[in-house]
Amino acid sequence: MSVTTAAPPRTLRLNATDNVRVAIDTIMPGSVVEGVTATQRVPKGHKLAVVGIPEGGPVLKFGQIIGFAKAPIAPGEWVHEHNCGMHEFDRDYQFAEGAHDDGLLPLAERRHFDGYHRPNGKVGTRNYIGILTSVNCSATVARYIADAFNRTDILKDYPNVDGVVAFVHGQGCGMGGSGEGYDTLERTQWGYASHPNLAGVLVVGLGCEVFQIPRLMKQYNLVEHDGFRTMTIQETGGTKKTIETGIAVIKDMLPAANAYRRQPTPVSEIMVGLQCGGSDGYSGITANPALGHASDILVRHGGTTILSETPEIYGAEHLLTRRAANREVGEKLVDLIKWWEDYTERNKGEMNNNPSPGNKLGGLTTILEKSLGAAAKGGTSTLRGVYKYAEPVDTHGFVYMDSPGYDPAAVTGQIASGANMIVFTTGRGSAAGYKPTPSIKLATNSDVYTRMIDDMDINCGDVLDGVSIEEKGQEIFDEIVAVASGKHSKSEDLGYGDAEFVPWQIGAVM
Repeated sequence: MSVTTAAPPRTLRLNATDNVRVAIDTIMPGSVVEGVTATQRVPKGHKLAVVGIPEGGPVLKFGQIIGFAKAPIAPGEWVHEHNCGMHEFDRDYQFAEGAHDDGLLPLAERRHFDGYHRPNGKVGTRNYIGILTSVNCSATVARYIADAFNRTDILKDYPNVDGVVAFVHGQGCGMGGSGEGYDTLERTQWGYASHPNLAGVLVVGLGCEVFQIPRLMKQYNLVEHDGFRTMTIQETGGTKKTIETGIAVIKDMLPAANAYRRQPTPVSEIMVGLQCGGSDGYSGITANPALGHASDILVRHGGTTILSETPEIYGAEHLLTRRAANREVGEKLVDLIKWWEDYTERNKGEMNNNPSPGNKLGGLTTILEKSLGAAAKGGTSTLRGVYKYAEPVDTHGFVYMDSPGYDPAAVTGQIASGANMIVFTTGRGSAAGYKPTPSIKLATNSDVYTRMIDDMDINCGDVLDGVSIEEKGQEIFDEIVAVASGKHSKSEDLGYGDAEFVPWQIGAVM
């Protein structure tokens, strides 16, 4: 009679210097992993100590510090927030020491996609009409105007128009008329008003708010024309008259918007916002590095990728500064980190408030660990620029834009900066979309991909089964080109994107 022995649980050691292994399968007490007997249950995505770690000693993953032992940790123990914490430590920024040539492909070898060419020279991946609001007081009117098109059959006569979207928010009044908060909202509004995925824009205000439409127009030298119109409820004569007038304005815009046709375009006109949300212990192993490889491919084709979420690169910023094109670019990134340290302190928080409860359930213990995985989305290309939130990105290649870690606010800023594509990795399962820009979802593990198949575009969990990061990165790049050319992402098919416009709110509400 033969006796079958259960296969040992699969684990990963990500760097030869690591003192923990990541569990691919759940590790039960008594299991032997690389000669170490587990003394506690270690859930999938979590960490097992493979050597003893003294109290105060660094916990190493990716070959980097992700925390420090709160008490002595014995080989075989589960390593998580009960025995691993964090405190500040020195990082060697090595400014620009790792900058290198990105290996741009010859023009003849670069890929193309089918995009919408706008009069200002920008290229869109979608063809929407947008309704912007200067203040929360005009949000309902904007939604009613959009509903008149999206809940009727008016758009059936305009098959090239993807829809009419109301971008509403909770700001615009009860705020300072100058300073960081006002400037941030102004940049965001202008970024959407000029976005290549919008064929026409109507801005609706109340009239008496702090955020005045004429001031926005003066700041950016805007004048009204057939594709850009403004109005206020007070001047137009109230709610009903403004809705009627707004509907008429959009109807006037539809023929010109419908006249746009997709044209072959170099992928150098694709600008991708790199995002992660609902991260887990696999994020930095599967989807994020695979997206990083796709980012490197796009950069070699002349395109642009934007990494963001400053609280979620905290502790990994030194890996980006050494890839900066020059010292000035690297120092701009460090200055952002310092601003965030001050910002969280002013608001009686701390940088390690992140990761979230869901992140921790997925295996992430500290912000240092989360950041090291999140930064992998940026691949290996040289960091060419660092931008404020919603500041127009005016260079090609891999760049950084400041933002909170809160996904809707971060993506809103990336779109305002010019992103015409979003690629979003998730380990716990994210359900969102970001009109007017299509969003591709990457699952970090096969369980989430299978369970949320209607929301996920690509499964990166098969990296754990032997698919290479390079293969998966190429698959992601091919999907970016396809979706940019008109293929619908899962979140688009589900109708997401009308509620995810969330400009970053900075400053007191008064």
